[in-house]
Amino acid sequence: MKEKRTHKAGQRIISALLCVTMMVSLSSCGKKKEKVKPAAFGPYGADFALKLAKTFPYRSAFSAGEQGAGLMIKKELEDIGYEVESQVVQGGEKQQVSCNYIVRIPGEGFMQRDSFGEYDEVHKTVVIGAHYDAPISYEQRESYPNYDGIQNNACGVGALITAAKQMFGHKYAYDVIIVAFGASSSNYRGASVFLSSLSEDEKKSIECMYCIESIYAGDKLYAHAGHSSLVEGNKYSFRRKLYEAYDVAYENSLYSQTGTDLYYNMSLLNFDVNGDLINDEYREVTRVRSDYSIFDSQSIPVVFFESSDYNFTKLSDMKETKNLSLQEYNGAVRDTPLDSSELLKEAIEEDRLQTRINVVAFIIVKAVEKGSKDCVPISRYKAGERLEPTVVPKKKDDKNESSDTSEKSGKDQ
Repeated sequence: MKEKRTHKAGQRIISALLCVTMMVSLSSCGKKKEKVKPAAFGPYGADFALKLAKTFPYRSAFSAGEQGAGLMIKKELEDIGYEVESQVVQGGEKQQVSCNYIVRIPGEGFMQRDSFGEYDEVHKTVVIGAHYDAPISYEQRESYPNYDGIQNNACGVGALITAAKQMFGHKYAYDVIIVAFGASSSNYRGASVFLSSLSEDEKKSIECMYCIESIYAGDKLYAHAGHSSLVEGNKYSFRRKLYEAYDVAYENSLYSQTGTDLYYNMSLLNFDVNGDLINDEYREVTRVRSDYSIFDSQSIPVVFFESSDYNFTKLSDMKETKNLSLQEYNGAVRDTPLDSSELLKEAIEEDRLQTRINVVAFIIVKAVEKGSKDCVPISRYKAGERLEPTVVPKKKDDKNESSDTSEKSGKDQ
C-alpha cells in the first residue's frame, strides 16, 4: 500500500508540474499574440518639434534663426546615427544662404515584373521632406508676440525626424532620401535646389515624394495627391501612392488604435483647381502649396500631408479649424499669431501633437515597406518569390504579337 500511495503522489506531482508548464506556455503564447499598437513611438517627435519651435521661433528664410534651426536638425539626425549632407541654398542676394539637410538610405532595389512574368532589376526612389523655416521674421515679433511656428512647420519636422529614427538601421527596397528643406517660404527654394541637383535619371527614379506640413492645428489630418493627377489619364497612376497611404491607415486600424484617422478631401466641388482653364473635381487634391509643388510641377507623384477642414459646400468657407477658440483669424492658424505652441496647447487636446506626428511617420514608413507595384525586392526574389504574370501568351513566340495588341488596346482606351 505504501508503494501504491507513493506512486500516486508521484503522479500528482508530475501532473502539477505539467499544468504549471502548460500555464507558462499558454501565457508565453498570449504574449506573442499581443499586438503592439501602431504608431506607438512615444513623445520623441513632439518633444523635438516643441524644442525647435521654442528655441528658434522666428526662423524666416535665410535668417540666423533658420540657420540655427537647420543645425539643430542636422545634429539630431547625426545623433540618430546618420551621415548628413548639407546642401547650400543661395538666396536672391549672395549673402542670403540657407541649407537643405539630406540623409540617403541606399536600397537593395527591385526585380520588376513585366506582364509576361519576366523580370529586370530596377532602382526606385522615394523622397520624404518637410521644411523647417517659417514665414514670420524676427522683425515681425511685435505683431506676433507668441509666435513660434509649431504648426508651420515644426510639427512637420517632428514627423520627419520620427520617420528617420524609425528607419535607421533598416534596409528597404527603395532608395530613401530624407530632406529637411530650407527657404521654403522663399518660393520653395530649398526644394527647387534639391530637385535641380539631381540628374535626369535620378529624377525619373523618384516614384513618390512624401511632403509633411502643418499637421497639428487643423481639425482633421488629410493626405492629397498633386495637381499632376488632374491631367487626363493620370488620375490613378498619380494617386496610387496616395491610395496606398490610406491602405496603411485602414489595414492598421489607425482610427480605433490611435484616435486619428487619415481623411480625403471629399468636397467634390467643380472648378479650375490647377489653372489650366478646365474645371476639375476638387477631390483628393488641395490648393495649399508646399515643397511638394516643385516635384508636382515636374510630374513626380506626391503625397502631401496637412491638417485642415474640407467639410464645407463652398470653397470660400473652408478653413483650418472650426475650433471656437481659434476663430480670431477666421479659422486660420498657420501664418497668423495663433501659430504658437503655448496658445495652441490651451485650445487643442493635449496629445494631438504627439499622435499626429507619430501617425504620419508611421504611415510613411509602412508605405515605403509596401514597395512598388509589379515589383519584388531583390532579396525576396532571390528567395524564390514571384508575382503572377498578367498576360499568358499561348506560345512564347506570341509574346511580341500580344505586346503589340496590348499597346494598341491601350491607345484605343
